[in-house]
Amino acid sequence: MAPLSFDPEGYSLRWYDSLLTFGMANPDAPRGLSWWADAWQNAKWVNAAKSSIIIGFFSTILATVLGTLAALGLSRPEMPWRRAIMAMLISPMIVPIIITATGMFFFYSNPCAPLAWIGLNPECGKLAGTYLGVILAHATLGIPFVIIMVTATLIGFDQSLNRAAASLGANPRNTFFRITMPLILPGVISGALFAFVTSFDEVVAVLFIAGPDQQTIPRQMWNGIREQISPAILAVATLLVIFSIALLTTVELLRRRSERLRGLTPR
Repeated sequence: MAPLSFDPEGYSLRWYDSLLTFGMANPDAPRGLSWWADAWQNAKWVNAAKSSIIIGFFSTILATVLGTLAALGLSRPEMPWRRAIMAMLISPMIVPIIITATGMFFFYSNPCAPLAWIGLNPECGKLAGTYLGVILAHATLGIPFVIIMVTATLIGFDQSLNRAAASLGANPRNTFFRITMPLILPGVISGALFAFVTSFDEVVAVLFIAGPDQQTIPRQMWNGIREQISPAILAVATLLVIFSIALLTTVELLRRRSERLRGLTPR
């Protein structure tokens, strides 16, 4: 029996290269501008990455704006039913995603149904199979993370700063953008990063809601596992792990910066 030997020639970057060539019209052409244009237009993994970035970007903006506004409202002591509203807003984190995706699917299939129950019959288009529908679904899943992160930042926020600004003649708009926003910005960015990761990794809602044009990276991985298992999927998984570690490192740096701004010692 021949002894086992270490075979470094078995290691290769060809599966990472296949992420660019899979689906191309002419993958064996010389790698010039036309080759890269072909990869940008036709490579399935590249198109999936573009869809994931587009959906993640717009859903993150929407989730960040709505989540920050909700956190600011829930942080006010005079806000009625704060706990009930908070529980409702963060429910997408608690309810199983399959239930949420199913509800979104039926709502997107007939978005005018709730209005018809109260006697209104407006003209409504279906949201299922559209970028707008997927963005709204991902924003719904990302809002709870923004609310939790911004609320945690507002716990250490000194409300007397806002009262001092108002006593000096600042209107609410200037008070928010010049005092409140700079101090809670680390929490807002942290929530936005979590919302983006949630959108970037989501597959169940995409399977229920998205059409053939909204082919995200997780959906492409799912299709690849069902149709043909390829090591290229492991290459994508490696890149996603590296991407997630980079985002988590950014969140930790922002947390430490937030503690320094509030006069706390980083742990």
